[in-house]
Amino acid sequence: MLSTMTESTGIDPEDSKIITLARSARARNAVPEGAAVRDETGRTYVAGTVELDSLKLSALQTAVAMAVASGARSLEAAAVVSTADTPAEADRAAVRDLGGPDTPVLLAAPDGTLRSTTPAGA
Repeated sequence: MLSTMTESTGIDPEDSKIITLARSARARNAVPEGAAVRDETGRTYVAGTVELDSLKLSALQTAVAMAVASGARSLEAAAVVSTADTPAEADRAAVRDLGGPDTPVLLAAPDGTLRSTTPAGA
């Protein structure tokens, strides 16, 4: 996918989109984290944290699972909106399993500000 940066944010518009989607999922569902992933065809999958008595998944794990369940074969990028300082290892592992070690994992603050971009294999 052709990458162009926006002048105002320095973020690729497609990456900005998945951050916005992740932020919306977090707010809409009143959950600790929101996440979105973009597959190899450009489709996006959006999820929030899942906390049931029998099942606990981070937002990013849920988004990756949704992508897999929908037939995605790879990931181009992943974003998580959280108060955490770094993406969790389990989240990076899920992204790495589907997208490979070079897949970028974008971590944004609750206000949507990009805090870091980490390769899934880091």
